[in-house]
Amino acid sequence: MSNTPRTLPLAATVLTAVLALYIALVALGNITDFDNNQQYVRHVLAMDTTFKDDDLMWRSITSKGLQDAAYVAIILWETVAALVLIYATWLWIRRDHALARRLTTYGTLMLMLLFGAGFLAIGGEWFAMWQSEDWNGLDAATRVLLFSGVVLIVTHLPVGQAEARRPQ
Repeated sequence: MSNTPRTLPLAATVLTAVLALYIALVALGNITDFDNNQQYVRHVLAMDTTFKDDDLMWRSITSKGLQDAAYVAIILWETVAALVLIYATWLWIRRDHALARRLTTYGTLMLMLLFGAGFLAIGGEWFAMWQSEDWNGLDAATRVLLFSGVVLIVTHLPVGQAEARRPQ
């Protein structure tokens, strides 16, 4: 008999837990170091450290109220994703694999939306964050996007026949 039925849920549990811990610490850092991280969002949205191309600068958002609203929305999204993944980890531990898989999927997709669509596409391309040497979060966003993708893939790997027959 293969070890897959026992090790696959274990792998999903550990990966979900690590991702939950990571994003919880990111959210906590954004909350407890609000001012420094707020500056990051403000500079990216203002596009004040990009090449200042007139064809792109019309995209910039210089309203501090809108910049801060975006930052608070990011923190809320990260916090909810962390809570979803923490709960998913608990469900993996409790061997409620179907619900754990679903919630892990929701949590990872939330992170993929934030870091893929939000930071890579919108921040990186729309606000030309890639042009900034000082306020460029593309590497960090790529790490979170890829890690989330790995967790999502492992979570959805098919389990063996023995696992499918075993009562949960």
